[in-house]
Amino acid sequence: MKYRWTLRRLAFILFFLILSSPLLASETIEAGSATNPAPALAFSAFDRFEVARIAMGSPYAGQKANDVALRDLQADMDRRVDPWLNEKNSLPSRNDPPRVLLIEPRIEKVKFIGGGARFWAGPFAGSSGVLIKVRISDKATGALIAEPEFYQHAAAMAGTWTFGATDKTMLERTASLVVDYLKSNFTQAVGGPTGKG
Repeated sequence: MKYRWTLRRLAFILFFLILSSPLLASETIEAGSATNPAPALAFSAFDRFEVARIAMGSPYAGQKANDVALRDLQADMDRRVDPWLNEKNSLPSRNDPPRVLLIEPRIEKVKFIGGGARFWAGPFAGSSGVLIKVRISDKATGALIAEPEFYQHAAAMAGTWTFGATDKTMLERTASLVVDYLKSNFTQAVGGPTGKG
């Protein structure tokens, strides 16, 4: 009886580990290159700046772990971009009406390993990864100024040893890359890193 119970338990654990194996993950999450091209214009050509909420479509929206990633990434973006926005939007306008730069981030791909999966499956839950594209356009005309992408990942083993902390800091690093791009391209159009490599 005890032997049969142990076999069932081992079979269940093996089944769970196989299902959560990174070998079964078919989708690759990665930026296309290490560097984003320069925008068409330096952002200082605009007087006002609007940042939309981060969008996330199917098949990622509605998955519990990815919804948590979206919530945390939005909070990280708000913390980092709001001071920059407030500073730039407080400057006097040079154009009448003010020229507005619209910044629209969206999650293109995401695999976020939540705390529960990381606790139970450890490295077998796989690595976390996120790829964001940011559409930056002239709000009045719709003209595309730039569409940079930003990528970060958290390795499976690191996520296990840190009890999921590296999965969360992956999102913080992604938000920092976005804000750094906005700052770096304000005075001069120079591009910036995607986070790959």
